[in-house]
Amino acid sequence: MIGFVLGTGEGREILSHINKYTGEIVVSTATEYGYEIYKDFKAKHFNYKPLNEEEFKELINKFGITVFVDASHPYASEVSKTLIKVCKEMKIDYIRYERKSFFHNLSKNNIKKEESVENIIFVETYEELQEVFKSIDGNILNTTGSNNALKIENLKGENNRMIHRILPSPKVISKLLDNGISMDNIIAIKGPFGFEINNGIIKEYKIKALITKDSGEEGGMKEKIDSALLNDVKIIVIKRPNMSYGIEFNDIKEMLNFIVLNNI
Repeated sequence: MIGFVLGTGEGREILSHINKYTGEIVVSTATEYGYEIYKDFKAKHFNYKPLNEEEFKELINKFGITVFVDASHPYASEVSKTLIKVCKEMKIDYIRYERKSFFHNLSKNNIKKEESVENIIFVETYEELQEVFKSIDGNILNTTGSNNALKIENLKGENNRMIHRILPSPKVISKLLDNGISMDNIIAIKGPFGFEINNGIIKEYKIKALITKDSGEEGGMKEKIDSALLNDVKIIVIKRPNMSYGIEFNDIKEMLNFIVLNNI
């Protein structure tokens, strides 16, 4: 039995390929939204809530899972750390599917070297944003989601207005409102987005800088970066967590072929 931890990006492609070979799989996502996306695929079991170590172990024992494929979001490092530890303790195989960084090949994505130097700023942590904000006069668009919105809001300078683009979830919106973020500074819309929506938001809100994670092309990075560069908007990138996964693939077909050919 194969276990899969999936985000909401390339999960459909992964399951559509593995279902050509087997339906003997267990799928775990962190939300009910994830379940809605994947429920029509063949699987023995679907989980749609975050799992801790003991819950992962129970899942492995209950369904006889012999390999776990971790295709969680590139920034969901705690999930990966937990699963790596569990797989090691349970003596089962752990395989990582990691989206390629959008910035691994600048020329492929039509980004000139001088543009990357002048307009793209990389930071290791959210705390480093405070220093970057000092050099920006105007509106900043946060596209990293709601989890760090309050932290980012508290790091802004006197000359900054922070606009937060988040999922249209009543719970998420209420959290931001309850913590003092104005409705005028919230854009509640589900992505990923095409070039025109990104371009429209940048123009409408007179955005001077944009904060993003490196979510790869699957996360709509190309359209976001293209619209920012066209409008001479600074791009602030939160770097991915530095993780050592072991067996790692950046290509879905290669990963699944490896699993099938090795009878994992």
